[in-house]
Amino acid sequence: MCAHVVVAEDDPKQADLARLYLEREGHRVVVVHDGRAALEQARRGPADLLVLDVMMPVMDGLDVCRALRAESALPVLMLTARTAEEDLLLGLDLGADDYLTKPYSPRELVARVRALLRRGSRPLPQQAATPAAAPPAAAPPAVLTAGALTVDPLRHEVTADGRPVSCTPGEFRLLQVLAAQPGRVFTRAQLLEHLHGIDRYITTRTVDTHVMNLRRKIEPQPRRPTRLLTVYGIGYKLAEGPRGAS
Repeated sequence: MCAHVVVAEDDPKQADLARLYLEREGHRVVVVHDGRAALEQARRGPADLLVLDVMMPVMDGLDVCRALRAESALPVLMLTARTAEEDLLLGLDLGADDYLTKPYSPRELVARVRALLRRGSRPLPQQAATPAAAPPAAAPPAVLTAGALTVDPLRHEVTADGRPVSCTPGEFRLLQVLAAQPGRVFTRAQLLEHLHGIDRYITTRTVDTHVMNLRRKIEPQPRRPTRLLTVYGIGYKLAEGPRGAS
C-alpha cells in the first residue's frame, strides 16, 4: 500500500532514517522538523498518516496531537523517549493511535505504519452487524462479578467497590471478556479478536492501551494492580477476588 506519510522529527538523522525505510516500503514521505510545521502539513493534506515525535521545538507533539484530533481522524503514530506510563497514557488519551519508544528499530516503525494504514483503510463497521451476529433467542447476559468488580453487559455498566466506572466500548468489551472467566489467562491475540468491529484502529498496542486505561479506573493503586493482572510472557487475567499480585 503506497501512502502519503508525514514524518515530524527534529533529529535530522532519525528523520532521514525513517524517511529512507518508509520510501523503501513504497510510501511518499514528507519530513518536517517542528510541531507547527507538522500540524500545517497534516492540515494541508492529503496525508494518510502522521509519524509524530513528542519532543519537538515550537510546538510539542502532544499539542499537535490535541489540535489535530479536534479536526481530523488522521492516524497518528507517536515517537517518544518518555517511557513513564503517565506520559504514554497522555499521548494515547489525546488521540494517538499507536506509539514507539526510542530507541526503536526502523523495521518496527515500518511494520507499525503498515498496520495502521491497513486498519485505517477498513470501512467503519455497520451498526447492525453486532446484533445480527447474536443468536435470536439468546438469554440476556448475566451480571459478571470478580471480587468487588461487576460488569453488567445488558446495561453496559461497570462498578468497582460500588463506584460506577465509565468505560469506552473497547475497554468495556475487554473487561467483559475477562470477567466472564476470572482467573483465566488470555493472550493478547485472543483479546484482540474480541475487539474487532469495536475499535476502528486495532494495533499491537491496542490491548495494552486498554489495560493501562482500565487500571487507572478500577484499581485502588494503578501502579500496583490487584485486579487486572499481567501474566508475563502470555497476556492478562482478571483476579477472581479482591486479592492478587501483578
